[in-house]
Amino acid sequence: MNADTATWRRDFWRDRKVFVTGASGLVGGWLIRRLLEAEADVVCLVRDWVPQSELIQSRLIDKVTVVRGELNDQALLERAIGEHEISTVMHLAAQTIVGIANRNPISTFETNIGGTWKLLEACRRSPKVGQIIVASSDKAYGEAATLPYSEETPLAGRHPYDVSKSCSDLIAQTYAVTYKLPVVITRCGNFYGGGDLNWNRIIPGTIRSIVRDQRPVIRSDGSFVRDYFYVEDGAAAYMFLAEQLARRPELAGEAYNLSTEIQMSVVEIVNRVLQVMGSSLTPEILGQASHEIPHQYLSARKAREQLGWEPLFTLEEGLRRTIEWYLNYLQPTVATTSLPWSAGPVAKSA
Repeated sequence: MNADTATWRRDFWRDRKVFVTGASGLVGGWLIRRLLEAEADVVCLVRDWVPQSELIQSRLIDKVTVVRGELNDQALLERAIGEHEISTVMHLAAQTIVGIANRNPISTFETNIGGTWKLLEACRRSPKVGQIIVASSDKAYGEAATLPYSEETPLAGRHPYDVSKSCSDLIAQTYAVTYKLPVVITRCGNFYGGGDLNWNRIIPGTIRSIVRDQRPVIRSDGSFVRDYFYVEDGAAAYMFLAEQLARRPELAGEAYNLSTEIQMSVVEIVNRVLQVMGSSLTPEILGQASHEIPHQYLSARKAREQLGWEPLFTLEEGLRRTIEWYLNYLQPTVATTSLPWSAGPVAKSA
């Protein structure tokens, strides 16, 4: 299976009522694009109006039903899911920035933990809901002595963001086991792709620095090892899991690691971006990051063997698509652009 041949079951998604939380986030925008291509009837929960988000920039918002409100508003969630007769729920909403979680843990706990149980409780009261995909994270495992993480690795977060993902993951399992709610949990690595405008994240920040002819900045010492997972792979995987759950109800309560199973340090991923963009710049390493797990990477063996799942994009293809997105986005500040695979002049700052 590859990106060109991968598809969805149109008979499953056509006119299906799908509720998406986190619609203005990185993965949310790409998931909504894919759902609309599959002719689903999409309802989005939107808290803040984010004009730079893929949802708004691409005008996808004109093609969906928008429910404005907070994930912590259980009455709103029950109304939205009930009145729109939702069949499939994609729960992506979360406070995802580790630094913000460290500085302001309460808002992170309220969103990531409280928001999850309130959404699942709303689903429990809505009998039409047939599939729920809950986006957890590799951070839910905390720091483990044995790598890569498998789904049998205990959920043992210690720092605020990691704990919030451990708790929300366990809550999702609780609703599946105790209340027989049709929930499947995903645990992915660090998402990257076009549309992420948090410039503190390593890949978009590196690309923007290169476009500006500035040295990319690494906040840590550069040795942290992570999984990097392309956003379109994530969107495709969520839809794939919903289809699998509809066909195989016994999957309820299962969790799946989704990964390319390629481990890279921060320095390595920065250097890969520099290489792909044909830049001779070198990174500036600050060594300032704290309360972050030094080594995290996943085994996707369970998803491969049980579901026949595999990534659609190689790291190189994901980076190429990501870089092209940012070059198009940053075009007003760039005189000319080029990449090793394209014909054209070398990028220079305006």
